[in-house]
Amino acid sequence: MEFFDVIKNRGSYRGEFLPIDVGEEDLNNILDAGIRAPSGYNLQTTTFIAVRDAKIKAEIANILSTPATRTAPVILVVMSESNVSHNGLDFEMVDYGAARENIMLAITASGYAGVWMDGMVRLDGAGEKLTSLLSIPDGKTIRTIIPFGKPAEEVIQREKKSMEERAKII
Repeated sequence: MEFFDVIKNRGSYRGEFLPIDVGEEDLNNILDAGIRAPSGYNLQTTTFIAVRDAKIKAEIANILSTPATRTAPVILVVMSESNVSHNGLDFEMVDYGAARENIMLAITASGYAGVWMDGMVRLDGAGEKLTSLLSIPDGKTIRTIIPFGKPAEEVIQREKKSMEERAKII
């Protein structure tokens, strides 16, 4: 898929996934896209866990129960860590955002669909439960999970505001 087609076709897919595995090469390429995201002062504060294990995925789905979490062949856990630079700046959240978007675009370019579940991870103690389940070390924070795979339904990008409303060329 051409780059701008990937951007136009990427949508947040919350539905069920087909029982089709994500290939090893595809998974590695998707993870590599996250690793290659820009990072403030190249501190590289974002890390990932790709969960394929059925038992662990079921436990994640018990914590965050959606059609996507219950059926995804892979649930990607995206973590970040605070890492203050030499001049007192912390790029943790922007590093995480860049890595997450690279991953979402790579998922689309690879013929899969997914959704980043940042908000749900922050509600009702879900992040803490996931941290315990996955034995996440101190200093790392789970920012989102991304269940992904082959969608059972068509992925439709929600309508965006017009260029005139959101961008200006001067």
